[in-house]
Amino acid sequence: MLSVSLHGIKIVAPIGMYAEEKVHPNTFEVDVDVWVRTEEGKEWPFIDYAIINDIVSAVFTPDKEMLEELVQQIHTSVQQEFADAEKVRVCVRKLHPPLSNSVNYSQVCWEK
Repeated sequence: MLSVSLHGIKIVAPIGMYAEEKVHPNTFEVDVDVWVRTEEGKEWPFIDYAIINDIVSAVFTPDKEMLEELVQQIHTSVQQEFADAEKVRVCVRKLHPPLSNSVNYSQVCWEK
């Protein structure tokens, strides 16, 4: 099995459930892993990570509020783009979320 990964995609966007997050954008970090089956002696499939980057960028629109929405839309789009994918894992982290304690990040992942 071959895996192609793009990790640490950083995006600043006005996404969040609280009004202040629409005014003061949050910094997000995204990891995407795509697994495809390979066979010895046959040409391996090509997973273009530039397309993965474009998919991630397109999802971060101001109408989103929850990390779960972002993860689901990225996951679905990557699976549609790469039909040969056996498994896709997407993680979205909100860096330093606005909480009462110091927190490095909140994270939501989906793997299927």
